[in-house]
Amino acid sequence: MSFLRRRSAATPAGPDFDVLAMDPGDWPGNLGAGLLPAPDGSCQGVFLRYDLFGGRGPAMIIGNLPEGSPARELEDDQVPFEVAQLLAALGNDEPVTVVESEDTPVMHDDNLLIVKRIKCSESRISCAQFDRSDGVLVTIASWDRPITDDLYALLKPLPAELFQQG
Repeated sequence: MSFLRRRSAATPAGPDFDVLAMDPGDWPGNLGAGLLPAPDGSCQGVFLRYDLFGGRGPAMIIGNLPEGSPARELEDDQVPFEVAQLLAALGNDEPVTVVESEDTPVMHDDNLLIVKRIKCSESRISCAQFDRSDGVLVTIASWDRPITDDLYALLKPLPAELFQQG
C-alpha cells in the first residue's frame, strides 16, 4: 500500500509522512492547509480545509495526525481536533461533545478500513476516523454534509511539494 509509506527524507521541510486527503485539483472551492508543529520542529499533524461556501466557512476539514501527536489525546466525550477547528472556522462557539461512535468496515481501493463514525451533539457535523498502517490517524469532519463511502475513493496521498517551505 504505497500511500501508507513514510518518506525517507533526512530533514523534510514539511511532514515526514504522506498526507492522505483529496487532491486540491479535484475540489472546486478554496483550499487551505496548516501544519501542527512540535517544539522540536517535527510535524505533529497536517490539516486541510476545503471551503465550498464562498469564503463563509469550510465544508470539510481532513486531518492527518501521526502517533504521539498531542492533538490525538482526547477526553471521553471531547470532539476530535478537526471538529473543533471546523466549529471555530464557522464561528460556532456552542459546546459540542461526542455522543457515540461506531466502527464500520469500508473498502478503499483494495484495502479494508475500519472507520470509526463519530456522532456529535451538533447534528450538522459528520465525523469519521481511521488509522493507517503507519500509525497516522486520518479524521474527516464535515459541516452539513454526510460522509459517504464514496468519499474514501477520493482520498489519495498529496505530493510532498505542497508542504515545502519556500
